[in-house]
Amino acid sequence: MDTPRHKLVTGIRSPIPQTPKRSGSSESTWSFGEISSEKSDSTEETIFWRMPRGKVKENGARLDRWKTRNPDPIKWLQENSNNRYAITNTPKTWASKISEWKSPRPKAALISLVRNSELEGMLQSMRQLEARWNHKYMYPWIFFNDEPFSREFMEKTRNATAAECRYEVVPAEYWTMPEWVDEGRFMNSLDYLGTIGVGKGWMVSYHHMCRWNSGFFFRMGVLQDVEWYWRVEPDVHFFCNINYDIFRFMRDNNLKYGFNMNILDDARSFPSLWTKTRAFATANPHLLHPDADLDWLLDKGEYNNCQFFSNFEIGSLDFWRGDRHQKYFEYLDRSGGFYYERWGDAPVHTLSVGMFLGKSEMWWFGDVGYQHGINRVCPGGKEGMCSCEETRVDEGFYKLVPLESPQRKPRDTCIRTWLGGEWVRKREGWERDAEVRMGGDGFGGYVLGGDEREGMSEV
Repeated sequence: MDTPRHKLVTGIRSPIPQTPKRSGSSESTWSFGEISSEKSDSTEETIFWRMPRGKVKENGARLDRWKTRNPDPIKWLQENSNNRYAITNTPKTWASKISEWKSPRPKAALISLVRNSELEGMLQSMRQLEARWNHKYMYPWIFFNDEPFSREFMEKTRNATAAECRYEVVPAEYWTMPEWVDEGRFMNSLDYLGTIGVGKGWMVSYHHMCRWNSGFFFRMGVLQDVEWYWRVEPDVHFFCNINYDIFRFMRDNNLKYGFNMNILDDARSFPSLWTKTRAFATANPHLLHPDADLDWLLDKGEYNNCQFFSNFEIGSLDFWRGDRHQKYFEYLDRSGGFYYERWGDAPVHTLSVGMFLGKSEMWWFGDVGYQHGINRVCPGGKEGMCSCEETRVDEGFYKLVPLESPQRKPRDTCIRTWLGGEWVRKREGWERDAEVRMGGDGFGGYVLGGDEREGMSEV
Protein backbone atom coordinates (compact mmCIF):
# COMPACT_ATOMS: atom_id res chain seq x y z
CA MET A 1 0.00 0.00 0.00
CA ASP A 2 1.29 3.45 -0.87
CA THR A 3 2.21 5.71 2.01
CA PRO A 4 -0.39 8.48 2.39
CA ARG A 5 1.00 11.73 1.09
CA HIS A 6 0.42 13.55 4.38
CA LYS A 7 2.68 11.08 6.17
CA LEU A 8 5.63 12.27 4.14
CA VAL A 9 5.79 15.60 5.98
CA THR A 10 7.10 15.01 9.47
CA GLY A 11 8.38 16.94 12.40
CA ILE A 12 6.21 20.04 12.26
CA ARG A 13 5.17 20.94 15.78
CA SER A 14 1.66 21.46 16.99
CA PRO A 15 0.74 24.24 17.42
CA ILE A 16 2.37 24.93 14.07
CA PRO A 17 5.18 27.40 14.82
CA GLN A 18 5.36 28.68 11.26
CA THR A 19 1.92 30.33 11.50
CA PRO A 20 1.97 32.44 14.66
CA LYS A 21 -1.24 33.45 16.41
CA ARG A 22 -0.51 36.99 17.47
CA SER A 23 -2.04 39.74 15.49
CA GLY A 24 -5.71 39.29 16.22
CA SER A 25 -5.35 39.00 19.98
CA SER A 26 -7.48 41.37 22.02
CA GLU A 27 -4.42 41.93 24.20
CA SER A 28 -2.39 43.31 21.28
CA THR A 29 -1.33 46.93 21.53
CA TRP A 30 0.76 47.39 18.41
CA SER A 31 -0.52 49.15 15.35
CA PHE A 32 0.46 51.54 12.60
CA GLY A 33 -2.72 53.51 13.12
CA GLU A 34 -0.82 56.02 15.20
CA ILE A 35 2.90 56.51 15.71
CA SER A 36 4.10 57.64 19.09
CA SER A 37 7.05 57.36 21.42
CA GLU A 38 4.93 58.49 24.35
CA LYS A 39 3.33 56.31 26.99
CA SER A 40 0.11 54.64 25.86
CA ASP A 41 -3.00 54.86 28.04
CA SER A 42 -3.84 51.23 27.27
CA THR A 43 -0.67 49.55 28.53
CA GLU A 44 1.83 49.83 31.34
CA GLU A 45 4.75 49.71 28.88
CA THR A 46 5.94 52.53 26.66
CA ILE A 47 5.31 51.37 23.13
CA PHE A 48 6.15 52.75 19.73
CA TRP A 49 3.19 51.54 17.71
CA ARG A 50 -0.09 51.99 19.50
CA MET A 51 -3.80 51.70 18.96
CA PRO A 52 -6.56 51.57 21.62
CA ARG A 53 -7.35 47.97 22.49
CA GLY A 54 -10.91 48.29 21.29
CA LYS A 55 -9.86 49.20 17.77
CA VAL A 56 -7.43 46.33 17.66
CA LYS A 57 -10.24 43.98 18.67
CA GLU A 58 -12.54 45.44 16.01
CA ASN A 59 -9.88 44.82 13.38
CA GLY A 60 -9.19 41.32 14.62
CA ALA A 61 -10.59 39.60 11.55
CA ARG A 62 -8.37 41.60 9.24
CA LEU A 63 -5.30 41.29 11.43
CA ASP A 64 -5.84 37.56 11.88
CA ARG A 65 -6.39 36.96 8.18
CA TRP A 66 -3.87 34.10 8.11
CA LYS A 67 -6.62 31.86 9.53
CA THR A 68 -8.61 31.96 6.30
CA ARG A 69 -5.91 32.84 3.79
CA ASN A 70 -5.80 30.84 0.61
CA PRO A 71 -3.60 29.06 -0.26
CA ASP A 72 -2.71 27.47 3.07
CA PRO A 73 1.04 26.82 3.61
CA ILE A 74 0.42 23.78 5.80
CA LYS A 75 -1.90 22.22 3.25
CA TRP A 76 0.66 22.97 0.55
CA LEU A 77 3.32 21.10 2.53
CA GLN A 78 0.96 18.17 3.05
CA GLU A 79 0.46 17.87 -0.67
CA ASN A 80 3.95 18.61 -1.95
CA SER A 81 6.53 17.30 0.53
CA ASN A 82 7.14 14.25 -1.62
CA ASN A 83 9.65 15.85 -3.99
CA ARG A 84 6.73 16.43 -6.33
CA TYR A 85 8.50 19.08 -8.37
CA ALA A 86 11.95 17.54 -8.34
CA ILE A 87 13.50 17.71 -11.80
CA THR A 88 15.08 14.30 -11.35
CA ASN A 89 11.65 12.78 -10.66
CA THR A 90 9.66 14.51 -13.38
CA PRO A 91 9.04 12.38 -16.49
CA LYS A 92 8.70 14.26 -19.77
CA THR A 93 5.03 13.49 -20.30
CA TRP A 94 2.15 15.59 -21.53
CA ALA A 95 0.78 15.63 -17.97
CA SER A 96 4.05 17.01 -16.61
CA LYS A 97 4.17 19.63 -19.37
CA ILE A 98 0.63 20.76 -18.55
CA SER A 99 1.52 20.88 -14.85
CA GLU A 100 4.57 23.02 -15.63
CA TRP A 101 2.45 25.31 -17.79
CA LYS A 102 -0.05 25.78 -14.95
CA SER A 103 2.66 26.23 -12.32
CA PRO A 104 5.90 27.33 -14.00
CA ARG A 105 9.20 26.88 -12.25
CA PRO A 106 10.09 29.92 -10.10
CA LYS A 107 12.83 32.21 -11.33
CA ALA A 108 15.14 31.57 -8.41
CA ALA A 109 18.79 31.13 -7.47
CA LEU A 110 21.13 30.22 -4.64
CA ILE A 111 23.37 33.22 -4.00
CA SER A 112 26.60 33.62 -2.08
CA LEU A 113 29.01 36.47 -1.41
CA VAL A 114 32.34 34.70 -1.07
CA ARG A 115 36.09 35.27 -1.40
CA ASN A 116 38.52 33.08 -3.33
CA SER A 117 40.15 32.23 0.00
CA GLU A 118 36.85 30.77 1.24
CA LEU A 119 36.72 28.11 -1.47
CA GLU A 120 36.87 25.11 0.87
CA GLY A 121 34.16 26.53 3.09
CA MET A 122 31.99 27.22 0.04
CA LEU A 123 32.46 23.68 -1.22
CA GLN A 124 31.43 22.36 2.19
CA SER A 125 28.18 24.37 2.06
CA MET A 126 27.47 23.40 -1.53
CA ARG A 127 28.02 19.69 -1.02
CA GLN A 128 25.63 19.52 1.90
CA LEU A 129 22.89 21.64 0.33
CA GLU A 130 23.21 19.76 -2.95
CA ALA A 131 22.99 16.40 -1.15
CA ARG A 132 20.07 17.45 1.03
CA TRP A 133 18.06 19.39 -1.53
CA ASN A 134 19.37 21.00 -4.71
CA HIS A 135 20.44 17.85 -6.56
CA LYS A 136 16.69 17.25 -6.93
CA TYR A 137 15.71 20.78 -7.97
CA MET A 138 18.77 22.07 -9.83
CA TYR A 139 18.46 25.76 -9.06
CA PRO A 140 21.47 27.78 -10.28
CA TRP A 141 24.24 29.08 -8.07
CA ILE A 142 25.31 32.72 -8.38
CA PHE A 143 28.55 33.76 -6.67
CA PHE A 144 29.55 37.34 -5.88
CA ASN A 145 32.99 38.68 -5.01
CA ASP A 146 34.56 42.12 -4.71
CA GLU A 147 37.43 40.86 -6.90
CA PRO A 148 37.56 38.44 -9.87
CA PHE A 149 37.12 34.77 -9.06
CA SER A 150 40.12 32.53 -9.52
CA ARG A 151 40.09 29.76 -12.10
CA GLU A 152 40.42 27.22 -9.29
CA PHE A 153 37.36 28.62 -7.51
CA MET A 154 35.21 28.44 -10.63
CA GLU A 155 36.35 24.95 -11.63
CA LYS A 156 35.84 23.41 -8.20
CA THR A 157 32.46 24.99 -7.54
CA ARG A 158 31.20 23.89 -10.96
CA ASN A 159 32.31 20.36 -10.13
CA ALA A 160 30.31 20.47 -6.87
CA THR A 161 26.93 20.76 -8.62
CA ALA A 162 25.13 19.72 -11.76
CA ALA A 163 23.30 23.06 -11.75
CA GLU A 164 24.43 26.17 -13.60
CA CYS A 165 27.02 28.40 -11.89
CA ARG A 166 27.54 32.09 -12.55
CA TYR A 167 30.23 34.41 -11.20
CA GLU A 168 29.89 38.16 -10.75
CA VAL A 169 32.19 40.90 -9.48
CA VAL A 170 30.55 43.52 -7.26
CA PRO A 171 30.88 46.98 -8.90
CA ALA A 172 33.26 49.36 -7.15
CA GLU A 173 30.47 51.84 -6.40
CA TYR A 174 28.75 49.16 -4.30
CA TRP A 175 31.93 48.32 -2.39
CA THR A 176 33.46 51.68 -1.52
CA MET A 177 32.74 54.25 1.15
CA PRO A 178 30.25 56.84 -0.15
CA GLU A 179 31.39 60.43 -0.54
CA TRP A 180 29.21 61.75 2.28
CA VAL A 181 30.97 59.62 4.92
CA ASP A 182 33.75 61.41 6.81
CA GLU A 183 36.82 59.22 6.34
CA GLY A 184 38.55 60.50 9.48
CA ARG A 185 35.52 59.75 11.60
CA PHE A 186 35.32 56.30 10.03
CA MET A 187 38.96 55.56 10.85
CA ASN A 188 38.38 56.62 14.45
CA SER A 189 35.33 54.36 14.55
CA LEU A 190 37.38 51.40 13.33
CA ASP A 191 39.87 51.95 16.15
CA TYR A 192 37.11 52.29 18.73
CA LEU A 193 35.17 49.22 17.59
CA GLY A 194 38.36 47.19 17.58
CA THR A 195 39.32 48.41 21.04
CA ILE A 196 36.00 47.45 22.64
CA GLY A 197 35.88 44.14 20.78
CA VAL A 198 32.84 44.50 18.50
CA GLY A 199 33.00 41.50 16.18
CA LYS A 200 34.76 42.38 12.89
CA GLY A 201 34.00 46.04 13.49
CA TRP A 202 37.63 46.99 12.78
CA MET A 203 37.54 45.43 9.27
CA VAL A 204 36.86 47.91 6.46
CA SER A 205 35.64 45.14 4.16
CA TYR A 206 33.08 44.02 6.73
CA HIS A 207 31.43 47.45 6.68
CA HIS A 208 31.31 47.32 2.87
CA MET A 209 29.79 43.83 3.02
CA CYS A 210 27.05 44.80 5.49
CA ARG A 211 26.12 47.81 3.36
CA TRP A 212 26.06 45.71 0.16
CA ASN A 213 23.85 43.05 1.74
CA SER A 214 21.54 45.71 3.15
CA GLY A 215 20.94 47.76 0.04
CA PHE A 216 22.75 46.60 -3.08
CA PHE A 217 22.75 42.83 -3.55
CA PHE A 218 19.30 42.85 -5.15
CA ARG A 219 20.43 45.53 -7.63
CA MET A 220 23.08 43.31 -9.20
CA GLY A 221 22.50 42.95 -12.94
CA VAL A 222 22.72 39.17 -12.90
CA LEU A 223 19.70 39.06 -10.56
CA GLN A 224 17.39 41.29 -12.59
CA ASP A 225 15.55 38.31 -14.07
CA VAL A 226 15.55 36.44 -10.75
CA GLU A 227 12.58 36.74 -8.40
CA TRP A 228 13.55 34.48 -5.48
CA TYR A 229 16.83 33.83 -3.69
CA TRP A 230 18.33 31.62 -1.00
CA ARG A 231 21.40 33.11 0.64
CA VAL A 232 24.09 30.51 1.35
CA GLU A 233 27.24 31.35 3.30
CA PRO A 234 30.58 29.53 3.13
CA ASP A 235 31.25 26.87 5.78
CA VAL A 236 27.68 26.29 6.94
CA HIS A 237 25.95 22.97 7.52
CA PHE A 238 22.61 21.58 6.33
CA PHE A 239 21.62 18.57 8.41
CA CYS A 240 18.22 17.47 7.09
CA ASN A 241 16.67 16.24 3.85
CA ILE A 242 14.30 18.80 2.35
CA ASN A 243 11.64 17.12 0.26
CA TYR A 244 9.78 20.05 -1.26
CA ASP A 245 10.59 22.90 -3.61
CA ILE A 246 11.25 25.77 -1.23
CA PHE A 247 10.93 28.44 -3.91
CA ARG A 248 7.57 27.12 -5.13
CA PHE A 249 6.46 27.00 -1.50
CA MET A 250 7.33 30.67 -1.03
CA ARG A 251 5.73 31.78 -4.28
CA ASP A 252 2.57 29.68 -4.09
CA ASN A 253 1.82 30.85 -0.54
CA ASN A 254 2.51 34.56 -1.07
CA LEU A 255 5.45 34.50 1.32
CA LYS A 256 8.10 37.18 1.00
CA TYR A 257 10.66 36.35 3.68
CA GLY A 258 11.86 33.13 5.27
CA PHE A 259 14.31 32.65 8.13
CA ASN A 260 15.77 29.85 10.23
CA MET A 261 17.12 31.47 13.42
CA ASN A 262 16.03 34.43 15.50
CA ILE A 263 18.86 35.67 17.72
CA LEU A 264 20.43 38.55 19.61
CA ASP A 265 23.58 40.38 18.55
CA ASP A 266 25.95 42.75 20.31
CA ALA A 267 24.09 45.99 21.07
CA ARG A 268 27.33 47.95 20.65
CA SER A 269 27.23 47.24 16.90
CA PHE A 270 24.27 49.50 16.14
CA PRO A 271 23.52 51.89 19.04
CA SER A 272 21.70 54.48 16.89
CA LEU A 273 19.93 52.18 14.41
CA TRP A 274 16.60 52.18 16.22
CA THR A 275 16.66 55.96 16.69
CA LYS A 276 17.16 56.40 12.95
CA THR A 277 14.52 53.79 12.15
CA ARG A 278 11.95 55.40 14.42
CA ALA A 279 12.62 58.79 12.86
CA PHE A 280 12.14 57.32 9.37
CA ALA A 281 8.89 55.60 10.32
CA THR A 282 7.55 58.74 12.00
CA ALA A 283 8.26 60.75 8.85
CA ASN A 284 6.89 58.10 6.47
CA PRO A 285 3.85 56.43 8.07
CA HIS A 286 2.32 55.85 4.62
CA LEU A 287 5.09 53.32 3.85
CA LEU A 288 4.32 51.07 6.82
CA HIS A 289 2.41 47.85 6.25
CA PRO A 290 -1.04 47.92 7.90
CA ASP A 291 -0.70 44.32 9.12
CA ALA A 292 2.88 44.54 10.34
CA ASP A 293 3.83 43.55 13.88
CA LEU A 294 6.79 45.13 15.65
CA ASP A 295 5.63 44.23 19.14
CA TRP A 296 8.00 41.27 19.28
CA LEU A 297 10.94 43.59 18.50
CA LEU A 298 10.17 46.14 21.21
CA ASP A 299 10.65 46.22 24.97
CA LYS A 300 9.14 49.37 26.45
CA GLY A 301 9.28 51.14 23.13
CA GLU A 302 12.94 50.40 22.45
CA TYR A 303 14.43 47.89 20.02
CA ASN A 304 15.37 44.72 21.91
CA ASN A 305 17.98 43.79 19.25
CA CYS A 306 16.30 40.54 18.23
CA GLN A 307 17.02 39.80 14.59
CA PHE A 308 16.62 37.19 11.89
CA PHE A 309 20.04 35.56 11.40
CA SER A 310 20.42 36.68 7.80
CA ASN A 311 23.16 34.26 6.75
CA PHE A 312 20.20 31.91 6.19
CA GLU A 313 17.67 33.91 4.23
CA ILE A 314 15.09 32.92 1.64
CA GLY A 315 13.06 35.66 0.10
CA SER A 316 11.54 37.75 -2.62
CA LEU A 317 13.92 40.02 -4.50
CA ASP A 318 10.94 42.13 -5.53
CA PHE A 319 10.37 43.00 -1.87
CA TRP A 320 13.90 44.40 -1.50
CA ARG A 321 13.60 46.20 -4.85
CA GLY A 322 10.40 47.83 -3.70
CA ASP A 323 10.05 51.50 -2.90
CA ARG A 324 9.58 50.96 0.84
CA HIS A 325 12.83 49.15 1.54
CA GLN A 326 14.88 51.24 -0.86
CA LYS A 327 13.76 54.49 0.77
CA TYR A 328 14.49 53.06 4.21
CA PHE A 329 17.95 51.90 3.15
CA GLU A 330 18.80 55.21 1.49
CA TYR A 331 17.76 57.05 4.65
CA LEU A 332 20.01 54.83 6.77
CA ASP A 333 22.85 55.00 4.28
CA ARG A 334 22.85 58.80 4.25
CA SER A 335 23.25 58.81 8.03
CA GLY A 336 26.60 57.01 7.72
CA GLY A 337 25.79 54.33 10.28
CA PHE A 338 27.19 51.51 8.17
CA TYR A 339 30.61 53.13 8.71
CA TYR A 340 30.43 55.21 11.89
CA GLU A 341 28.95 52.19 13.66
CA ARG A 342 28.83 48.54 12.57
CA TRP A 343 25.28 48.21 11.35
CA GLY A 344 24.81 44.67 10.12
CA ASP A 345 22.45 43.58 7.38
CA ALA A 346 20.65 41.29 9.86
CA PRO A 347 19.08 44.04 12.02
CA VAL A 348 18.46 46.22 8.95
CA HIS A 349 16.66 43.37 7.18
CA THR A 350 14.74 42.49 10.34
CA LEU A 351 13.46 46.01 10.90
CA SER A 352 12.62 46.41 7.22
CA VAL A 353 10.69 43.15 7.12
CA GLY A 354 9.01 44.07 10.41
CA MET A 355 7.80 47.42 9.10
CA PHE A 356 6.99 46.62 5.48
CA LEU A 357 5.57 43.07 5.54
CA GLY A 358 2.58 41.53 7.24
CA LYS A 359 3.23 38.65 9.64
CA SER A 360 1.49 36.25 7.25
CA GLU A 361 4.12 37.04 4.60
CA MET A 362 6.96 35.62 6.74
CA TRP A 363 7.87 31.99 7.36
CA TRP A 364 10.03 30.25 9.92
CA PHE A 365 11.86 27.33 8.29
CA GLY A 366 12.10 25.42 11.54
CA ASP A 367 12.20 22.14 9.63
CA VAL A 368 15.61 22.91 8.07
CA GLY A 369 18.54 21.71 10.19
CA TYR A 370 21.23 24.36 9.92
CA GLN A 371 24.44 25.56 11.56
CA HIS A 372 26.48 28.72 11.16
CA GLY A 373 29.45 28.98 13.48
CA ILE A 374 28.34 28.40 17.07
CA ASN A 375 24.64 28.77 16.25
CA ARG A 376 22.77 25.61 15.36
CA VAL A 377 19.18 24.45 14.97
CA CYS A 378 18.06 20.85 14.55
CA PRO A 379 14.34 19.99 14.33
CA GLY A 380 12.79 17.03 16.07
CA GLY A 381 10.46 14.40 14.69
CA LYS A 382 12.52 13.80 11.54
CA GLU A 383 14.20 10.53 12.44
CA GLY A 384 16.24 9.19 9.56
CA MET A 385 16.11 12.53 7.75
CA CYS A 386 18.58 14.54 9.86
CA SER A 387 22.16 14.01 10.98
CA CYS A 388 22.05 16.18 14.10
CA GLU A 389 20.84 16.09 17.69
CA GLU A 390 17.55 17.88 18.30
CA THR A 391 17.77 21.39 19.75
CA ARG A 392 15.24 23.61 21.48
CA VAL A 393 13.62 26.22 19.29
CA ASP A 394 15.51 29.01 21.06
CA GLU A 395 18.69 27.23 22.07
CA GLY A 396 21.63 29.60 22.47
CA PHE A 397 19.82 32.56 20.94
CA TYR A 398 22.16 34.97 22.77
CA LYS A 399 25.44 33.16 21.97
CA LEU A 400 26.69 36.07 19.86
CA VAL A 401 26.40 38.55 22.73
CA PRO A 402 29.76 38.88 24.56
CA LEU A 403 29.85 39.27 28.33
CA GLU A 404 31.12 42.84 28.07
CA SER A 405 28.14 43.95 25.96
CA PRO A 406 25.48 46.11 27.67
CA GLN A 407 22.82 44.14 25.75
CA ARG A 408 19.88 43.35 28.02
CA LYS A 409 18.07 40.10 27.45
CA PRO A 410 14.56 40.74 26.10
CA ARG A 411 11.42 39.87 28.02
CA ASP A 412 11.30 36.51 26.21
CA THR A 413 13.51 34.68 23.75
CA CYS A 414 13.41 36.14 20.25
CA ILE A 415 11.76 33.24 18.41
CA ARG A 416 9.13 32.73 21.12
CA THR A 417 8.18 36.38 21.12
CA TRP A 418 7.82 36.21 17.34
CA LEU A 419 5.70 33.05 17.59
CA GLY A 420 3.57 34.41 20.44
CA GLY A 421 0.52 32.66 21.83
CA GLU A 422 1.18 29.44 23.72
CA TRP A 423 4.88 29.71 23.01
CA VAL A 424 5.35 32.52 25.54
CA ARG A 425 2.97 31.22 28.23
CA LYS A 426 4.80 30.71 31.54
CA ARG A 427 4.40 28.08 34.24
CA GLU A 428 2.34 29.23 37.20
CA GLY A 429 4.52 30.59 39.98
CA TRP A 430 7.66 30.92 37.82
CA GLU A 431 9.76 34.06 38.33
CA ARG A 432 12.70 35.05 36.15
CA ASP A 433 14.66 36.66 39.01
CA ALA A 434 14.40 33.50 41.09
CA GLU A 435 15.70 31.38 38.21
CA VAL A 436 18.64 33.73 37.62
CA ARG A 437 19.53 33.64 41.33
CA MET A 438 19.68 29.85 41.05
CA GLY A 439 22.12 30.11 38.13
CA GLY A 440 19.66 29.84 35.23
CA ASP A 441 19.49 32.08 32.17
CA GLY A 442 16.05 33.46 32.99
CA PHE A 443 14.20 31.77 30.15
CA GLY A 444 13.24 28.43 31.69
CA GLY A 445 9.67 29.13 32.68
CA TYR A 446 7.87 28.22 29.49
CA VAL A 447 4.97 25.81 29.34
CA LEU A 448 6.17 24.80 25.87
CA GLY A 449 9.88 24.05 26.04
CA GLY A 450 10.40 23.50 22.34
CA ASP A 451 11.93 20.07 22.71
CA GLU A 452 9.00 18.06 24.03
CA ARG A 453 7.90 14.98 22.10
CA GLU A 454 4.31 15.25 23.20
CA GLY A 455 2.37 17.41 20.81
CA MET A 456 4.45 16.56 17.77
CA SER A 457 2.30 16.02 14.72
CA GLU A 458 2.67 14.69 11.23
CA VAL A 459 0.99 17.29 9.11
